[in-house]
Amino acid sequence: MTYDFDKIIERKGTDCVKHDGLDHFFHRDDLLPMWVADMDFQSLDCVIDALRDRLNHPVLGYHWPSRSYFDAVIGWLGRRYAIEATVAELHFIPGIVAGISFVVQEFTKPGDGILVTTPVYPPFLNIPSSSGRRLVKCPLVIKDGRFEIDFDSFEQYAAGCKLLILSNPHNPGGTVWSPDTLRRIADICARYGILVISDEIHADLTLPPHRHTSFPTVSATAADISIMFMAPSKTFNIAGLSSSVSYTHNPDIRSRFHSYLDNYGVAGGNVFAFVGAEAAFRHGEEWLGQLLQYLKANAEYTRQFLASHIPRVKVVIPEASFLVWLDFSEYGFSHEETLHRIQDVAGLALNDGTSFGGDAYRNCFRINIGCPRATLAQALDKLKDAF
Repeated sequence: MTYDFDKIIERKGTDCVKHDGLDHFFHRDDLLPMWVADMDFQSLDCVIDALRDRLNHPVLGYHWPSRSYFDAVIGWLGRRYAIEATVAELHFIPGIVAGISFVVQEFTKPGDGILVTTPVYPPFLNIPSSSGRRLVKCPLVIKDGRFEIDFDSFEQYAAGCKLLILSNPHNPGGTVWSPDTLRRIADICARYGILVISDEIHADLTLPPHRHTSFPTVSATAADISIMFMAPSKTFNIAGLSSSVSYTHNPDIRSRFHSYLDNYGVAGGNVFAFVGAEAAFRHGEEWLGQLLQYLKANAEYTRQFLASHIPRVKVVIPEASFLVWLDFSEYGFSHEETLHRIQDVAGLALNDGTSFGGDAYRNCFRINIGCPRATLAQALDKLKDAF
């Protein structure tokens, strides 16, 4: 079956954050939304069908994760990432941001250092800060057009920390970390007694020919010091179902984490979360294969357009995900002027780089290219005219 990713779907008026949240987040609703990380493509047919089938039963009571659900997750992890998971090693969570918060609460205390690599997904910064932990930011470096880790700096920042929140693949910028890089991270963290959260929500969106490596698979050390999170939400554009899963190999860490989730009642799932995730993991690979080719073409279109029409914009094209990092610093504008040109002149809603790590990213913005090509072309044309 051939899927149509060029189809324009009107989302405004469906209470979606990306479109209907503009007024709340940008204080205006007349912008072309190219910001929050969900796609404008139709969610997978098999997921919609599975939800409809479940609605044929008239009772929507408390739901329990079935063995069939866990088998679907285990099959997905095994086929795609060589993770030989057992049911005991898995736990449903209602979202990865929530899962990170739960780990922070259970495994750290106020004042403990939590390490992140910046620029990074804003909740990685907000959760430690808002919970009284000590946020430690290790800046990434750009080399050959991609974000990379300076390990001399990384080890210095790691000393004294209790937890690393790792974005794998990295958001923003979409770096696919190599097995060697992940092993070095694991060795350093093990040496300093650091627990690793590996957020792998964009793993399924690794663009060909790149290949994702799951953190706990790179070494026995990595498996022993980590909790890995994954979800079908970004992959199949079903974030509204709030369905994620954790994988923890180390039995002591697993027992402590699962007990926290169960004792505090924070990880119960709704009926549609389980039904939708199972359908996606069982039947979604053909759709996903075509999506990845489309996103890869969108990324290449973006690269070529910027090189031809706005070459002063420095760009990090993702190896995974549909999120592109743009650096406007060569223009010499203030942050306010750059923001004015993006919002007031171009009429675009992009993610402000300062939310990914502070003033060091004042002239950087993140654009979402997970949309039909016509929408992307419209947005890039607006950006060209504004600059």
